Amino acid sequence: MTELYKPELADLWFRQKFMADEDTMSYNHAWGGTIPFPESSWAGWYDHWLVHHENRRFYRYLKDPETGAFVGETAYHYDEERKIFLADVIVAFPYRGRGYGREGLRLLCEAAGSKGVDVLRDDIAIDNPAIRLFLKAGFTEEYRTNEIIMLKKTL
Repeated sequence: MTELYKPELADLWFRQKFMADEDTMSYNHAWGGTIPFPESSWAGWYDHWLVHHENRRFYRYLKDPETGAFVGETAYHYDEERKIFLADVIVAFPYRGRGYGREGLRLLCEAAGSKGVDVLRDDIAIDNPAIRLFLKAGFTEEYRTNEIIMLKKTL
C-alpha cells in the first residue's frame, strides 16, 4: 500500500508544495503552521538530510506504489540537545484517512531499527490527532505538558 522513496533533489517540489499547504500543515499550528521551503534552500537541505546524514537523519517520501503519487513524508533525526531520536510522519491532506500514516510509521520504525536506533520518540502537540496513530503503532506516553505529549517506542 505504501513504500518508502528516497527523493532526488528535483523531487523536492513535493515537499515544498505540502509544507506550504495550510490543510496539510494544520497539525503544526502550535509551531507556526506552514513552513516556507524555497527552491534556493533545496540543495543545502538535501545535502544535510540525504547525503551527509551521518546516520543521525533519515528522510523518505511516502509513495503509493499503485498510482506512483507521493502522499507524504517520514523521517527521524537525532536531537543533539536532548540526546534522542525524534520521528516525523506527515501525510498530505488529500491522502489522510487511507492508512498511509500508519504504514509510513511502521516503515519508519523498521528503517530506524535496521540502522541501529533503539528508541524513537515524538513530541506531538496536545491537540494533534496523530497521537492516536502513534499509540496504535505501539508508542507509549513518556510524559506530557500543557502543550505536548512525548511518545516513545522501543524498537
